[in-house]
Amino acid sequence: MQSMATNVFSAYASVAASMMLFRSVAYDMIPEPVKSAVFSALSHLFKRYLGRFFNPPPTQITVVVDEQCGFTRNQIYDAAEVYLRTVQDPDSERFKVNKSSKQKSITVSMVKNQEAFDYFNGHKLRWQFVVLDSENKEGRYQPEKRFFELTLEKQCKDDVLREYLPHVIAKAKEIRDSERAVKLYTRDRPFDNEDGGNGGGYWGCINLDHPSTFDKLAMDPCLKRSIIEDLDRFLRRRDYYKKVGKAWKRGYLLYGPPGTGKSSLIAAMANYLKFDVYDLELASLYSNSELRSTLLSTTNRSIIVIEDIDCSVQMHDRISEPDADDSSNTRLTLSGVLNFIDGLWSACGDERIIIFTTNHKDKLDPALLRPGRMDMHICMGYCTPEGFDVLALNYLGIKDQTEVPLGEIKGLIRELDITPAEIAEYLMRSEDVDLALQGVLDLLKKKRDEKTLVPVDEKKRDIGEAKDVIKSDGIVAHKEQKTKSAKILNFSTRKRLGRFNNRKAVVCG
Repeated sequence: MQSMATNVFSAYASVAASMMLFRSVAYDMIPEPVKSAVFSALSHLFKRYLGRFFNPPPTQITVVVDEQCGFTRNQIYDAAEVYLRTVQDPDSERFKVNKSSKQKSITVSMVKNQEAFDYFNGHKLRWQFVVLDSENKEGRYQPEKRFFELTLEKQCKDDVLREYLPHVIAKAKEIRDSERAVKLYTRDRPFDNEDGGNGGGYWGCINLDHPSTFDKLAMDPCLKRSIIEDLDRFLRRRDYYKKVGKAWKRGYLLYGPPGTGKSSLIAAMANYLKFDVYDLELASLYSNSELRSTLLSTTNRSIIVIEDIDCSVQMHDRISEPDADDSSNTRLTLSGVLNFIDGLWSACGDERIIIFTTNHKDKLDPALLRPGRMDMHICMGYCTPEGFDVLALNYLGIKDQTEVPLGEIKGLIRELDITPAEIAEYLMRSEDVDLALQGVLDLLKKKRDEKTLVPVDEKKRDIGEAKDVIKSDGIVAHKEQKTKSAKILNFSTRKRLGRFNNRKAVVCG
């Protein structure tokens, strides 16, 4: 027995010495790349054939839900963000709460690296919110990357993909509908430097608690009704747009002097449709590609507003001569805007309304104004007697207009160019009806007296420049064919007819 133990020990010592000698020779004689290849092959063989006995295969898998899905937002990410409010762990040590002054209730959401657990068909699911910090490489801003990780057992993978994720989307829609509030979005990450850093296309939002409605707009009832009918017709024609091969969108151009109610009309449209509003400033964009990625990050059932488009970028007539001082520092072009309005990219979204506003329609490129891009041109004109009736009802509560002598006020409104905003300001100066109306009357008389002092030559010049100031109750709908016929009336004809009546409501086509 003792001799056997001695033999075993001798054999072990001999093998150990041989291994040490082989290791020393291999270390000194075999090149490093060869050693790495041999060890890698041996490790691979060990893991493949023997590893399963020591390290059993994982039973869980992880699904990554990114915030962005190519150019557009990931519908599953947005749904999970809303849905996970309902599965917050009461024992969580850290979470985020929000409530703006216009929100009705507190919103609970996840913070970075927070986990939440959900149960579906007997399976336990773990959600984690992951945020990778933003970077600033070579002067260009890189936005933070946000995504959810959903960890689950392998055997329930099919149930999660077929049933659970659709359940999350449906539940999120139900929550949104119950909390439905019109939101106003704006870009919260403009580029940081002159080189045009990547703005990321992200939007920040607040609730749009604007009180404007169609009932409160100082507009002619017929014209107001025509806009409402146009919106209703647009909403119910999804299948029709698909049948005729057009993107399901609608374009409106609001133009006219400042203070005529362009912003109020946009708010009234948003409240009527329950569409979110995206306020886009073209001046904050650097290139056509940034414009495209920004607009593609908007949602369906939304209104995209570009105010004062004639002032945002060089949107003037492309036929005109280029300026000598134009160094073309910007790569945001009119063609890029046009391509998104009715080009191939216009089909990347449904139920969208695009609204441009301007104080000077004549400065815009005709290509921007044609049907298919701006389908309805709405002239926001000066106040009319019908518009004053709406203002008097809204501000003073005058319902029976026969009890208050308004004839002189309405007569002056017919003669003068005065905006609804100017009249509204004087109606707000007193809660007493008589004092408020007297203030409006004094304002109108003052404007009339100032008008009579204008030299004759200046009057003629103003008449000659009045190409598109068409007076109405606040809204005039235009289309191309009758606009052309209206322009046939030249200046000499208008001169023979007498004073140019810029108050006439002209509904074109």
